[in-house]
Amino acid sequence: MTSSLSSDPRSGAAGADRAGGGVQSVERAFQLLEALAEAGGVSTLSDLATASGLPMPTIHRLVRTLVQQGYVRQDTARRYTLGPRLIRLGETAGRLLGSWARPFLAELMEATGETANLAVLEAGEVVYVGQVPSRHSMRMFTEVGRRVQPHCTAVGKVLLAQLPPVEALATLGNGPLPAHTVHTVTSPGELLPQFETAREVGYAVDDQEQEIGVRCIAVVVPGAPTPTALSISGPEARLRALEARTGARALIPQMQDIAERLGEALASSAAE
Repeated sequence: MTSSLSSDPRSGAAGADRAGGGVQSVERAFQLLEALAEAGGVSTLSDLATASGLPMPTIHRLVRTLVQQGYVRQDTARRYTLGPRLIRLGETAGRLLGSWARPFLAELMEATGETANLAVLEAGEVVYVGQVPSRHSMRMFTEVGRRVQPHCTAVGKVLLAQLPPVEALATLGNGPLPAHTVHTVTSPGELLPQFETAREVGYAVDDQEQEIGVRCIAVVVPGAPTPTALSISGPEARLRALEARTGARALIPQMQDIAERLGEALASSAAE
């Protein structure tokens, strides 16, 4: 990628079709949105320049356009944040992702008998984007689109485990975390060993940390275009019985196999 929009001899300031078929100005606009997201959704122009490597005049021009379209806004401290227009796009994309992944979720539900969930990590929160409920009369149900904090969910913990410890702590924030039950771990420092264990064993568990009587097990979806996890959830006693009956050596590889195939399908779709 060249250092300025005008450096491509085939284009004007608006950006040009590149040799690979892309439009440079569009690529750079998305690069800035990604940099904003990685900064927690808030950044200054100078920080965006450092993160993106783009020249300041280019950043000024692109950010001004993004602000005009509602995808970026300027706050009272003259910092730039992700704009409200992205919410609708994200929610729609999330619903489509959940619908597209439904056959994989259905396979996981049939294999385990428990509710299968798909969730992504977005701006420091877990967003549930897909679900296939268990056939049991007593089953877990999470509304698609619901946002929860990651520290008390299996999907959140397994996704935070993929980040460097410093980044995981920054995502959790400073100070004690909200306790949803008596089992919720509220100290970010105490969660780090859980993240390390999740990386080692390949899965994470929510043992009644979000809701009393509910147990969840989650694995990462490798290769997904955004941090994504797959999980099963159900009554605590029934999940423990499933684990005892199948054994972690059987259950976790089964979940990981489905997650890997889903990740390959998502990566293939994104590359088309």
